[in-house]
Amino acid sequence: MKKRVMRNLNENLIRKFSRGRGEPEWMLEMRLEGLKLFEEMEIPDWGPDLSGIKLEKIDFLAEPKKPGVNKAVWEKLGLPEQERRFLSGLANQWDTRVVYRNLKQKLENKGVIFESMDEAVQKHPELVKKYFMKVMPMNNKFSCLHAAVWSGGVFLYVPGGVRIKQPIEGFFWLNNYQGGQFEHTIIIAEEGSELTYIEGCSAPRFKKEALHVGCVEVIVSKKAKVKIVTLQNWSKNVLNLGMKRAVVEEAGLIEWVGASLGSKITMSYPTSILKGNGARAEHLSLSLADKNQEIDSGGRAILSGENTSANIVAKSICLNGGSSSYRGMGKIIKGAKGGKISVKCDGLILDDRSRTKTYPAMEVGESESTALHEAKTGKISEEELIYLMSRGLTEEQAMSLIINGFIEPVVKEMPLEYAVEINKLIDYYAEHSKN
Repeated sequence: MKKRVMRNLNENLIRKFSRGRGEPEWMLEMRLEGLKLFEEMEIPDWGPDLSGIKLEKIDFLAEPKKPGVNKAVWEKLGLPEQERRFLSGLANQWDTRVVYRNLKQKLENKGVIFESMDEAVQKHPELVKKYFMKVMPMNNKFSCLHAAVWSGGVFLYVPGGVRIKQPIEGFFWLNNYQGGQFEHTIIIAEEGSELTYIEGCSAPRFKKEALHVGCVEVIVSKKAKVKIVTLQNWSKNVLNLGMKRAVVEEAGLIEWVGASLGSKITMSYPTSILKGNGARAEHLSLSLADKNQEIDSGGRAILSGENTSANIVAKSICLNGGSSSYRGMGKIIKGAKGGKISVKCDGLILDDRSRTKTYPAMEVGESESTALHEAKTGKISEEELIYLMSRGLTEEQAMSLIINGFIEPVVKEMPLEYAVEINKLIDYYAEHSKN
């Protein structure tokens, strides 16, 4: 097969980009290795059709057009006031760089490191090198692309025994016309530590498609607890190919809570590798596919330690001809005695043109283990609507009440103001959905 030449992405550009950022040699070598593998690999042929992505037109290595924005910008973006006031830390990224960051002194005094990824590479190069692209392998075309062109993101290190009660938040804003965003986030929770990290993503609507290929790597040490909350509300011209992966050691806990409410195409499958004995994973996800949207999401869990457990709950809503799919994988490796995986997928279709699908996969190599999968898809019944309307609700109010009850297991795990915003969005869709 003839190699496709891309003028917007080659070795010389990567070298210039890395040199301009003052990166260490090992980072340049990783970028070049990612580029080499990216050029050799094909675009995935499973899941949503990605063949139409015009990679030759993406501005992979763009520098931000603005040197910075003030807090008023984030207020205009709708960042909740309650979160701005009480969050322990806030890191916001405009296209490729973090432009505003607030970290309370008390966290620094506890030894917490909270930096933009670019700053962390400069200030803590050996610590970053230890973890960068170690949890997320370069085993597909887009993880390799990410390794080659990443910029921005968050580096968060929590020392052993430190428990951060208030959430830490990162907000990513893609504003580059026909560009891309490739932020890289690393979260390290040492033994016995606890934290919650909230990740918000948004973008304006352009006439051309934009590409988002972000990466989150999480290290959960012995008896540590990490909760990752992601709210993605991309515009409908964004192709969102996010990657999230965690390694959990003995008696550790990883919680993934995510809501995908935008984008033209989303492919996102948070993965938990339960390495240590007694490690646990909780996956809760919500996807909403409207007209001209295809949301392909799910969760993956790999159990290798004894007495490990993973619980995956996926909720999807389709309306106005939208399409959603659950694509998950549960794997229990031989020797993972007492391992338990439970997967539950529920789909709610609001019209006759939408569709929802499930693609579960279970690999069980240990006889002393349990793997369960349940999938259910349906529509709002006339009986439910009539019953609620007989109690004085309008049809739109009744529909909204049913939908909010359907998504409640996911929304209740989100910060209050985000949950309120999601419920308002559901009210809007209940009012404007066409059966």
